Amino acid sequence: MILTWGLALSGTARAADGLVHAKDLQADARVAAKRQVPILIVFTTPHCPYCERAKQEYLIPMHKDPAYRKRVIIREVTIGTTEPLIGFDGTPTTEGAFAAAHKVFMVPTVQIFDTQGNGVGDAIVGLLIPDFYFGYLENAIDAGISKVRGK
Repeated sequence: MILTWGLALSGTARAADGLVHAKDLQADARVAAKRQVPILIVFTTPHCPYCERAKQEYLIPMHKDPAYRKRVIIREVTIGTTEPLIGFDGTPTTEGAFAAAHKVFMVPTVQIFDTQGNGVGDAIVGLLIPDFYFGYLENAIDAGISKVRGK
């Protein structure tokens, strides 16, 4: 019983240390509109080492950083799954269908969305050059902020 409790706790701790999976993008868009920030969605698959690296080295630290919470909402979508998801327009769909609708087939893919669910700029496909990846993310977030704030 103690072992089970310990395993459950470690699973909870790991979940708290990860990214938030997209569940209701319409609700996320309302929050983003109030905060005047874009939404960054990282599309991933299980067992993808490049996805894990992008998340662990870049996206999770951004997600945990209070300064980034003032600049962007970060969500994760797993392509190819049937996990339920409410789209930006309020329509029920799945994570896999949402990814397919946005023509995401390679992972990791990062796309910035405005508060209406429109893509901002080009998607960042793959891990690219790790030395420059943070800069690519920063530029994408900045473009999203400019779009959302009308600058």
